[in-house]
Amino acid sequence: MTTIVVCVTGASGSRYAQRTLQLLAAVRDAGAPLTVHWVASSNAPIVWQQELDEAMPAQLPGARRWDRHDFSAPFASGSSAPDAVLVVPCSMSTLARVAHGGGDDLVTRTCEVALKERTRLILVVRETPLSLVHLRNMVAATEAGAVVLPAVPSFYGSVRTLEQAIDTVVVRALDRAGVRVPDGLIERWGAPVRPARDPLTQASP
Repeated sequence: MTTIVVCVTGASGSRYAQRTLQLLAAVRDAGAPLTVHWVASSNAPIVWQQELDEAMPAQLPGARRWDRHDFSAPFASGSSAPDAVLVVPCSMSTLARVAHGGGDDLVTRTCEVALKERTRLILVVRETPLSLVHLRNMVAATEAGAVVLPAVPSFYGSVRTLEQAIDTVVVRALDRAGVRVPDGLIERWGAPVRPARDPLTQASP
């Protein structure tokens, strides 16, 4: 059983978080041995409401949401470390706390556990332009063992819609977490071209 934790912060990019949770649910529903937990920072629900025009859900099918102050979550301890942690989107303040070992909530504690236990930590950072402070924090986080994966879509796969562009980021992040989504959702470099199908709707975009 693979355990994945998704941390949602208050950076712009709630669509990335929403899609990550949707695809993890789809992979799990398809029979993959996957346990999914998620936790949101204090500002994440505000940004979610603003960007998606809906309240952040209290719970989602197939994924347990934890309060950001609930340190009874199993992944708050190295003795029950998850297999991978995705911070999506990752704010610059969260990046700073990850890079320097600070923070007092479950989001930063989860990242700290991933680093000290040498498990996968993927930071889907979302900011532009980047200051020297941001860049130095990215270097520090990378040196500590995290993967910094900027939320920068790729366009070589005949991307035509916003949803397809979002998928190019989310699927790459899930790849780094060791979760493989159904083939065809994005066009991978060098792979035969085939119609992409969304595993949630089974429809071509």
